[in-house]
Amino acid sequence: MKRIRTTRVAGVLAVLAVASVTAACTAGGSASPSSTAVGSVQSVSGLPDAALAVMNQPQFADGRWLISVEDIDTGETLIDLDAEKMAEPGSFVKTYSAGAAWVKWGPDHTITTPVKQSGSVTDGTLTGDLVLVGQGDLTMGGRTKPDGTVDFTNLDHNDANPLPGATLTTEDPLAGLDDLAAQVKASGISAVNGDVIVDDRLFTGELSKQPVTPIIINQNILDILVTPGTAGEPASVALTPAVAPWTVVNTVQTVAAGEKAALGTPLVSADDPHRIVMSGTIAADSDPALKVFAFDDPAPFARTAFIEALGRAGVTVTADPLAPNPESALPDKAAVEALPAVAELESLPLGEEVKYVMKISYNRGAQTLVCRLAAEAGETDCDAGIPLMQKIWSDAGLDTTGASLIDGSGLDGNFITPKNALDIQTLMAGRPDAERWRNTLPILGVDGSLADVQPDSPAAGHVFAKTGTLLGKDALNDRYRLVTKTLGGVMEAKSGRDLAFTIMVDQGFYSDQLGVFEANDDVGKVAAIIQQAY
Repeated sequence: MKRIRTTRVAGVLAVLAVASVTAACTAGGSASPSSTAVGSVQSVSGLPDAALAVMNQPQFADGRWLISVEDIDTGETLIDLDAEKMAEPGSFVKTYSAGAAWVKWGPDHTITTPVKQSGSVTDGTLTGDLVLVGQGDLTMGGRTKPDGTVDFTNLDHNDANPLPGATLTTEDPLAGLDDLAAQVKASGISAVNGDVIVDDRLFTGELSKQPVTPIIINQNILDILVTPGTAGEPASVALTPAVAPWTVVNTVQTVAAGEKAALGTPLVSADDPHRIVMSGTIAADSDPALKVFAFDDPAPFARTAFIEALGRAGVTVTADPLAPNPESALPDKAAVEALPAVAELESLPLGEEVKYVMKISYNRGAQTLVCRLAAEAGETDCDAGIPLMQKIWSDAGLDTTGASLIDGSGLDGNFITPKNALDIQTLMAGRPDAERWRNTLPILGVDGSLADVQPDSPAAGHVFAKTGTLLGKDALNDRYRLVTKTLGGVMEAKSGRDLAFTIMVDQGFYSDQLGVFEANDDVGKVAAIIQQAY
């Protein structure tokens, strides 16, 4: 395979954690597939023969394809291949969670993260505490471009460990904390004779054994960029964001150009929780490689980073910046809410947050939106957001029995029908903000998880769709099983018609886990063929 590239395979991170040319349209043919037997999808009404050639490749011989395509304006069903059958969609589930938040609040909705003050200020000294109250802001100012929109890379740092080619944006991940600290200083506080506390009690959740919390700094991970040196010499590492006392113990060696190399997953040192051990090898002719370390408890890191930001702003803090986050010292949530705010950080508009979630398939970000739904309803358990999603979609006119969901990100155990997924896109297409929603989705051959899929096709730039992938290991046969590859959204057909579609394939088999890239290409090719056929 060439260019293992910057393609983002949506959902692989979560899965590894829990698993493991224009074609003539054949409209007017049989009303349903004459056979959906394994690996032998026969003539399907409305489906071009060129698509069948892709679908009947050997790797899908034991699998199943499901497709639903409709004309958005007329409601005409153009293709129906088991459209009412359920299958696992992987990260396509984010369409349900992010979409529910969009329907609930609208794309211009923002949230505000405050810094509260307890005690009193005399001659610039606060005798009391500063409380940073997490609200579930997905980026905390750390991904905001000068024009106020969100920045992202097509293969995001959240997926740097399982997938090669992840890159970083240029923004300062601590920019939001610096903003808050500057506001504290401007409020008249130049010293804090008390403590700095992160209040992360708004909600509690977990995803792939990682916490989903209301305080999110740099997506609650540390980025470690490994740059090769001369063959036989150590590589160099750079830690972002640089917050004391977190450091990297670098044992990565540079091997000869072209030699097989493998970087390890960053691990915390056995004798110091602030020391991260980076091991493995990197080839001398390699580009810098990114790895990440995820925090089990993000609050202490956020506290230390905020105290450092206060220092940069000219506010001294007497409390130990490396002490545990003293959450037990907080009064109840109502009392904290009643405290005066000395600083506030407004989030990006929801439309930009959803763009970030959808373009790069940010698992914990999608789940955080579910948590925010729960929190607004007065619940602290993120799981309480799932039935709220159901009510939002039901009230919007969706038959939610076409989906069976357990989370908002797309882990193993979620099921949908292609038709139900299509119905969401049709509902969203009827909204006055339909174009803004469409533009949050990855674009075929252009960006996000579809950046490298069919970039030279005439369909590139005309298909807007969310991807989803689940991959499992077949230990018996030493191969990988494609649990699902999903692509669903809307397309501007060659004729100018606006179509909603869902394409799913499950139970394909590959010799290695990079087979998911091939599956991404194949499902994208089917979408491109359909786009050109209508």
